[in-house]
Amino acid sequence: MSQKLKELRDQRGKMVHDAREILDRAETEKRALTDAEDGKYKELFAKQDELRSSIEREEQLAEAERTAAEQTLRNKDMKKGDPTSGDTEIRGKRDTDEYRAAFSKLLSQGARSLSDSETRALQADSDTAGGYTKAPQMFVSQLIKNIDDMVFIRQRATKFRLESADSMGAASLAADPADSDWTSELATGSEDSTMALGKRELHPHPLAKRLKVSNKLLRLVASTDALVRERLAYKFAISQEKAFMTGSGVNQPLGIFTASENGITTARDVVGGNAATAPTMDGLISAKYSLKTPYWNNADWIFHRDTMAVVSKLKDGEGQYLWRESVRDGEPDRLLGRPVMMSEYAPNTLTANLYVGMLGDFSHYWIADALDMQVQVLKELYAETNQTGYIGRLETDGMPVLPEAFARVKLGA
Repeated sequence: MSQKLKELRDQRGKMVHDAREILDRAETEKRALTDAEDGKYKELFAKQDELRSSIEREEQLAEAERTAAEQTLRNKDMKKGDPTSGDTEIRGKRDTDEYRAAFSKLLSQGARSLSDSETRALQADSDTAGGYTKAPQMFVSQLIKNIDDMVFIRQRATKFRLESADSMGAASLAADPADSDWTSELATGSEDSTMALGKRELHPHPLAKRLKVSNKLLRLVASTDALVRERLAYKFAISQEKAFMTGSGVNQPLGIFTASENGITTARDVVGGNAATAPTMDGLISAKYSLKTPYWNNADWIFHRDTMAVVSKLKDGEGQYLWRESVRDGEPDRLLGRPVMMSEYAPNTLTANLYVGMLGDFSHYWIADALDMQVQVLKELYAETNQTGYIGRLETDGMPVLPEAFARVKLGA
C-alpha cells in the first residue's frame, strides 16, 4: 500500500470511528441525537464518503499506471523482435505507430494537416464515406476501460459484443416442469406440459455526445487524444450509469430499478420490515434472504450515498453495526457480509413505496455492445469560435435477464 493510500485510509477510519461514537453516546444515554449531533454525524459521514471516492481513484490510478508500464515493456519487446510478444500483423492494422501518430495529428490539427502517407495509414481502417475515422486500438481500449471503472454495473455485468447482427437473442426458461414422480418399473410418470421457453433480446441503441474544445487549449495539451478520451469516457459513463439504473427500456437499456415484465418484476420487491421513510435492519435482512443462497457469492448491494447515510446507523440485535467500512486496498465496504457499491444515480428519495436499494448478482445483467467507439472530428464547423468539435458514438443495450438473481429494496407504505 502506498503512503498516500495509507494516510487516506487512516483518515477515513478516524472519521467513521468519530461518527460511530456520536451514535453510541446517544444510545448509551437512551436518547435521540440532538440537532448538533445529527449535523456533525452527517458531516463526518459525507467526508468519509469523499475519502472513499479518493481511495478508489488512487487505486484505479495505481492500476492504470501498472497497466501502462506493462504496455510500455511489451512495446519495447516488440520493437526488439521478441518472439513471445507477437508481431504487428497480430496486433492489427490499427495498432501501429504510424496509425497512432496520424490519428493524434488528425485530432489536434484536422484532416487537412495530414500528408498522403498519414491519410493512407488512417484509411487502412476507416469509413471515409461515413465521414469518421475509428480510433486506434489503444485509444478504444482505454476508453472502454475508463467507462468500466466509472460505471458500477458494467464492471460486473455479462458483456457481449455484436460483430455483425443487429440484435442478440437468448433462450430463457420461462417455466420449469414439475418434479419427477416416484413410480413403478414400467411406468413413465405423469404427463407434464408446463415447461416453457421464452426469449431475451437486446438491440444496441445509439449513444452519442459532442464536445467542443478551444483550439488554444488543444495546442497547450501534450496529448490531445487523451483529453478527448477522458471527457468522452465521462459523458458516456454517466449516460450508461443512468440507463442501467433507471432506464425505461424504450430506445435505451432497461434499468434494474425499473419494474418490468421484461426485466425485474415487482415479485422481486422486498418491502417487509421497512419503514415508510427509511430501510430497516429487518428489511435489509429480508432482502438478503429473499435471494437463493447460490447467488450470495456474487451478490453486491447498491445504494445512493444518501441512503447509505441512513443504513450506516443500523445495528443488529447484539449492537453491532450492519455496515463495515473497508480496511484493505481494493476491497469495498460491506453490509450483512456482502460488498456495498454506491452510485449517484441510484434512487435516493426516502418516501413511501419507492425503491431505495438492491442486492443482486449483477452477472445476470447483460450488456450487448455493437461496433467500435467512433470519433468524428469537426475542424471547420466551429472555426469562427476558434474551437474544434468531436463527436463520439457507440451502440449498446442492457437488461436484467434473471429476476430471481435480484432483490429490490422498497420502502413501506
